[in-house]
Amino acid sequence: MKTPALITLALPALLAGCANSPSAEEQAAMAADARKTSGALIQKLGGELKASMSAKGPESTIVVCKVRAPEIAAEVSKQSGFEVKRVSPKNRNPAGVPDAWEAEAQASLEKRMAAGEKPETLDTWQVVSTPNGKVFRYAKALPVQPVCLSCHGDPAAIPDGVKAVLATEYPQDKAIGYAPGMIRGIVSVQRPL
Repeated sequence: MKTPALITLALPALLAGCANSPSAEEQAAMAADARKTSGALIQKLGGELKASMSAKGPESTIVVCKVRAPEIAAEVSKQSGFEVKRVSPKNRNPAGVPDAWEAEAQASLEKRMAAGEKPETLDTWQVVSTPNGKVFRYAKALPVQPVCLSCHGDPAAIPDGVKAVLATEYPQDKAIGYAPGMIRGIVSVQRPL
């Protein structure tokens, strides 16, 4: 008879926990918003990187990633209400280290790509419990584009001037050795619920 009594006592707590979780439809809507938000970051940063590459070359474009990328992420975060950032296990910026969820999300996206999914379409999301409550988490793969290779490609092919700037600006740089289509990192988007 103790088991039914325990279930009776636990049931309200279980139902309350479920009531705090967004429905599948609500999660899909949040994912659509997060997808738009990550797209806004990628589009704005990509545009500035391409313009700088065309006008100034790769050595001068490194400052766009170092200075403008965090500024753009902050602007997109403010406009969207999400916290938005770029992270990678092979990070260039020391602030770009992924947390456990982000690292797992990127690994999952890489497995999906290896199974045949197109890297530019890869994303994932989840509602996670934290000590401060539930959080909606979203990750969008950042595939390496040909324009990225001047700074992120094969170390033997990176121009000496770029290597010199990277050594000065990012002495702990790990973000090299990529080929087109590889996943260099993710756009991480989150919002407390």
